Amino acid sequence: MTSLKKIGFVGTGIMGAAMAGHLIDAGFELSVYNRTKSKAQGLVERGARWCDTVGECAAGQDVVISIVGYPKDVEQIYLGAGGIVESAKSGAYLVDMTTSSPILAEKIFAAAQAKGLHAVDAPVTGGDVGARNASLTILVGGEESSFDALQPVFAAMGKNIVYEGSAGAGQKTKACNQIAIAGTLAGVCEAFAYAKASGLDVEKVYAAIATGAAGSFQMTGVARKGLDGDFNPGFMLKHFGKDLAIGSETGTAYGASLPILSMVLHEVKQLEQSGAGNLGTQALLKYYGVKD
Repeated sequence: MTSLKKIGFVGTGIMGAAMAGHLIDAGFELSVYNRTKSKAQGLVERGARWCDTVGECAAGQDVVISIVGYPKDVEQIYLGAGGIVESAKSGAYLVDMTTSSPILAEKIFAAAQAKGLHAVDAPVTGGDVGARNASLTILVGGEESSFDALQPVFAAMGKNIVYEGSAGAGQKTKACNQIAIAGTLAGVCEAFAYAKASGLDVEKVYAAIATGAAGSFQMTGVARKGLDGDFNPGFMLKHFGKDLAIGSETGTAYGASLPILSMVLHEVKQLEQSGAGNLGTQALLKYYGVKD
């Protein structure tokens, strides 16, 4: 068993609760904090210790893990008064698994290092299904020695665990992932918009192209749900919009030209303004008029 035994876990939503549960199953001693206490109740019933504040959850832990909503939330829990950096014991490992800004990840890394802490950014892909099945892909930025030390922790939650480079590299890689998804999903929606506009049977077109060179998970795993009228989120559109905004903002800072990302971000914002933010990403079919 690893020498890292005590873990504080901040953020027990759809993803976090499942991930934290796997850590309990793996034998780690877990403390938990969430803004809505009821969302952590299942973990407490399984033996996790409830904490009333982020600082209490971080204090005395070997590892502190977070998966929260937005970069502003990440900044608050790490760098705010009574936050993780202020409260963690010297030598602790800080693991932010939120999809957040690589620039913020670098800022947290520097603040942690100044206090004798080891911070890594470790966003995940695989959605709620990956979280439930402990099959997430985990993209890690920070010191490689921290990546090595955290292997038993990561192995409890994911299967494809990749060291991407220095602080911020995990977040940059996650942005690449979301940018690739954006273009693929928009292309799928456009294809079916063309099919509908030209008088074709969309279902026959799907049957013809889904398993060929045009096939992708975005077609068969995401758009398929929307075509069936199921817009329940595997990944909420508003969170996808957040991820794309991070890619757009940091892409501009890095001098990258990302016209497809900009287009899809605009489409997602339009859908959010129409009230579709809590739907799954398959709601992009609605923007293109494929589904009402």
